[in-house]
Amino acid sequence: MAYVQQLLKGLIDPIILSIINQLPTYGYQIVKELQRRSGGSLKLKAGTIYPSLLRLEKNGLVSSKWQQVTQNRRRRYYRITEKGRRFLAGRLIEWQNFCVVVSRLMLEAKMVIDEPG
Repeated sequence: MAYVQQLLKGLIDPIILSIINQLPTYGYQIVKELQRRSGGSLKLKAGTIYPSLLRLEKNGLVSSKWQQVTQNRRRRYYRITEKGRRFLAGRLIEWQNFCVVVSRLMLEAKMVIDEPG
């Protein structure tokens, strides 16, 4: 499954944005939501999520603010910006196009493998 980790490197930001796009959230909640939505296939660690969140904020794709959760505890909540929505929409189109091309190539390869002889 090392190839999955390599594929994820270029997809972390859009994946995180897709979660934040639905509701403002905090880092640990993103980790849990990704795991839930992927049926347990994506088990990312906070050490992967937080650098991405910082990068997304630096690039103006998300904004954040601290919220008091309990008397002694605060959480940093992230919200997607309009620039982040445009970025995510572009990545969705790129992903869909990529999937079409790869699927076509894989189906052609399967046909060759399945040919008798």
